[in-house]
Amino acid sequence: MELFTYMEKYDYEQVVVCQDKASGLKAIIAIHDTTLGPALGGTRMWTYASEEAAFEDALRLAKGMTYKNAAAGLNLGGGKTVIIGDPRKDKNEAMFRAFGRYIQGLNGRYITAEDVGTTVQDMDTIHEETEYVTGISPAFGSSGNPSPVTAYGVYVGMKAAAKEAFGTDSLEGKTVAVQGVGNVAYNLCKHLHEEGASLVVTDINKESVDRAVADFGAKAVDPDDIYEVDCDIFAPCALGAIINDDTIGKIKAKVIAGAANNQLRETTHGDQIHEMGIVYAPDYVINAGGVINVADELYGYNRDRAMKRVDGIYDTIAKVIEISKRDGIPTYAAADRLAEERIAQMKHSRSQFLMNSQHILGHRK
Repeated sequence: MELFTYMEKYDYEQVVVCQDKASGLKAIIAIHDTTLGPALGGTRMWTYASEEAAFEDALRLAKGMTYKNAAAGLNLGGGKTVIIGDPRKDKNEAMFRAFGRYIQGLNGRYITAEDVGTTVQDMDTIHEETEYVTGISPAFGSSGNPSPVTAYGVYVGMKAAAKEAFGTDSLEGKTVAVQGVGNVAYNLCKHLHEEGASLVVTDINKESVDRAVADFGAKAVDPDDIYEVDCDIFAPCALGAIINDDTIGKIKAKVIAGAANNQLRETTHGDQIHEMGIVYAPDYVINAGGVINVADELYGYNRDRAMKRVDGIYDTIAKVIEISKRDGIPTYAAADRLAEERIAQMKHSRSQFLMNSQHILGHRK
C-alpha cells in the first residue's frame, strides 16, 4: 500500500512502527486524530496474512475509534495498535514490556486498552512501563470487566431506537431476537428479561444458548434461522457484516440494535434498511459503553460517574435519529456526521495558541 497516500486521504496524523528483536515484538500504532484529546484505542494481536494487512487493519480500526470516541462525547481521539503474532503462543512478558516503553515514548498521545487477542494481564504488563493504559486489573484502580457496562449501553440505546419505531421506549412485551449470547449479550438479555421482553436467542456455542434459555426463558433457534424470526427488535451481538445481501430480505424487525461491531457489510446495506423503514442504531454508537467506562479510569475510576455517561447513549442514539430525519440520510451516515461535526467544532475552537508550561523555551531557569 502507498502509506502516505492512504494517510493523506483519510487525514491520519501518525503511524509508529515498533520492533524488539529479543522479544519478537512487531507492532503498528496508528493515530488517526487527536483533535478532541489523546488517541484511545485497544491493542489487537493477530496472525495477519501479511504486513500490509496488519497496516490496513491498524489504520481502519484507528479511524473507527476516532468516530466512536467523538460520537460518545469523550474528550479523546482515535488510535489503535496491532501486534503481529499468534496470541496463543507468541506472547511473553518482555514483548509487552517493550511495547509499554514505546507507548511511554509517545508521552500521552496514545492510550491503549485490551482488544482481540490481548487480556487484562497483558495490560497489567504494559502498565509496568507506562501509565498510558486502561483496562488493567481492578487492584490498580481499574473498572474491571467491561462487558456488563457495554451491555447496559446497548440496552439503553435499544430503548431510544424503540421509541422512534414504536412511539414508546418500553420494551415490555417486545420480542427481541439476539444473535450470539456471549458475555455482553448475556448481560443484555438480563436487562431485557427484567423489563418483560420475550427473547429468541442463537449461538454456535450450545452452552451459551442453554444458559439463556434456563435463566431468561428464551426460545432457542438455529443460527441460520435467527434472521427470519418474527420479532420487534433484532440484536446482532456476534459477528460483523451480518446485514448483507443474503440476510437483509429476511429481517422482519422494525429495529436493529445490537452489540456487534461492523454490522453492515457495505454502506449500501445501511441505505437499504433505511429505505425499508427499519430503525438502525449504529453499532459504534450503541456499543460505546465499554470505551466510555475505561475512559473514566483516566480521571480516577468512579463507577457512578461512568454509568451516568453510559446512560447518555440513549440521548446520543436519539440525536443520531434526529440528524437522520433532519438531513434525510440513513442513521449510519448520521452517526458519522455527528462525530465529524463535533471534531470540526473543536478544530475551530482550538485555533488559539496555548503555551503549556512544559513547552516554555528550553525550560529556562
